[in-house]
Amino acid sequence: MPSLFRRSFAELLGTFALVFFGAGSVASKYFPEATYGIFGVAVAHGLVLAVMVTALLGISGGHLNPAVTAGLMAVRRTDLRTGLAYIVAQLLGAVLAALLIKVVYPLGVVRPISLGTPTIANTIQFHQALIMEGVMTFFLVSAVFGTCINPSAPRLGGLGIGLTLMFDILVGGPLTGAAVNPARAFGPALVSGRWVGHLVYWIGPIVGGVLAALLWEYVLLRDSKREA
Repeated sequence: MPSLFRRSFAELLGTFALVFFGAGSVASKYFPEATYGIFGVAVAHGLVLAVMVTALLGISGGHLNPAVTAGLMAVRRTDLRTGLAYIVAQLLGAVLAALLIKVVYPLGVVRPISLGTPTIANTIQFHQALIMEGVMTFFLVSAVFGTCINPSAPRLGGLGIGLTLMFDILVGGPLTGAAVNPARAFGPALVSGRWVGHLVYWIGPIVGGVLAALLWEYVLLRDSKREA
């Protein structure tokens, strides 16, 4: 098994890619040549997540999301030391990505969108946003268990996880930004200084992720052989 430093660095790298290309797709759609709208944002997020999970699966497990790590910690598939190191690395990767977005994009583009920080629509309330983020993350973590952890599942790498993020964004993007990942919200929020409704992006995803992990571990995969 790779050292904890190498595994944590892999998590930093993967989360950096997710936030840079994900938040970057939000910024790029405001240029005149870009006409892809929310569908393109969903595709960009889904593709980069699918590729990076697949690339890093054999090194760190390809969590790239504190909610995924929290879920795996809750069912003891990831120990506390490793989990905390992963979460710190994920948050650092997200911050570095947001800093690079601030450098490479014009200020007039990224300032109004707070570097791609997810936002809650004015038409929904805090508790509705919380539930939405929780439900979307529940299915994202379900995709992790169903495609990467279930020993009898076909080996799809990160494809199923990326596709889940795509349909999460298509449905939830207009409501909450569909972060389904505390790091995806934290990096741009820290660099831009925008913290409006930020707790939604921690509480919702972590609760949803832990509930999904418990369901898969103790109900759906109860009779499956545990992997090391």
